[in-house]
Amino acid sequence: MSAPDLLVVGAGIVGAATAYLAARAGLAVTVVDRAAPAAGTSSHGEGNVLVSDKELGPELDLAQYSSEVWRTELGEHADAWEFEAKGGLVVAATEQSLAALTALAEVQRGAGVAATPVAAEDLPALEPHLADGLAGAVHYPQDAQLMPMLAVAHLLRLARDAGAAVRPRTEVTGFLRAGDRVVGVRTPGGDVPAGAVLNAAGPWSGQVAALAGVDLPVAPRRGFVLVTEPVPVLVRHKVYAAEYVSDVASSDAALQSSPVVEGTPAGTILIGSTRERVGFDATVSVPALARLAAAAVGLFPALAGVVVMRHYHGFRPYCPDHLPVIGPDPRAPGLWHAAGHEGAGVGLAAGTAALLVQALTGAATALPLDPFRPERFGPTSRTDRTGSTNRPERTGSTNRPEMSGSTSRPGRQG
Repeated sequence: MSAPDLLVVGAGIVGAATAYLAARAGLAVTVVDRAAPAAGTSSHGEGNVLVSDKELGPELDLAQYSSEVWRTELGEHADAWEFEAKGGLVVAATEQSLAALTALAEVQRGAGVAATPVAAEDLPALEPHLADGLAGAVHYPQDAQLMPMLAVAHLLRLARDAGAAVRPRTEVTGFLRAGDRVVGVRTPGGDVPAGAVLNAAGPWSGQVAALAGVDLPVAPRRGFVLVTEPVPVLVRHKVYAAEYVSDVASSDAALQSSPVVEGTPAGTILIGSTRERVGFDATVSVPALARLAAAAVGLFPALAGVVVMRHYHGFRPYCPDHLPVIGPDPRAPGLWHAAGHEGAGVGLAAGTAALLVQALTGAATALPLDPFRPERFGPTSRTDRTGSTNRPERTGSTNRPEMSGSTSRPGRQG
């Protein structure tokens, strides 16, 4: 493989979006993944593009920006990945939860989020099949959904059309160094020099970072999804319980479940969501599936007679402070990260990619990267205390990084 300006480790939604936007910006890009594209988290989620579940702060800012990128810079390709601007409906079962929901919505509106309170008697007009007795809801018209595997496939296709190379089944086993600087990766098929390396390995990003000698506390958080048989339209929006927001923000390792129900263009109904930190344990949890089914029927009684065709589960990349890691790592100059988005990776991928490409090319970023900085979890190492911008070095024939002094270590990529 020739030396790219940017080598992306991980062919999921974040890596694919970054590869496309970087290649379109004129960078030479190579994407590697030890498995197939979208084989990890991106093939095990619901495809949420949400602003409704974000509290005021950097993640909401990123969600709003990312939603804009999905609709504008990537909007011409929206049909390819079944982008649906369906809107979200967050429902409250009790007056107490409704009060908390409407208070959150009021704060979000102050940040530019469209959020309209819906009285209990007006719910049937939005969702005719919702259960009776709910206290009320908030409608979020900016919420959307897409099909993650289609998005990954088409973004990688677009990246290849723009000159990028995609190398599946290419495992990263270490990093190349020129002094303290990361200048490429080691793979079983040979060393690959690069101007910059982006760690976008999802829940395995901590393992990839460890190969470079830096701590990145990204951990897997398991979640299950049920998929029903195709049915006539039962659910018009993405509908979820108000408690979902607190579950997302929780750091509890135990099983948590709050109903999330939405339809797809194929007619199937997707039912989530659960969260639990059990490492990479892929055992099917019958109690988790039972809780999903019961909660979905509680919201939409008409689902009681609908057949569940299958279920799937995957691992969301969890960060302890619930913010993703985006940008250059001063502890290992030349290494960049895009990880820790947990269950919001699909929605935040477009904005994350756009910000990274802006920074990689020396442009001003649309949002400050400081809240997402990788070194916030630990002290900056001795490798870089100079305030370097960490921009990638061009790796054409006249500016190829020196490969002497490599200190790569063996290990596994996600």
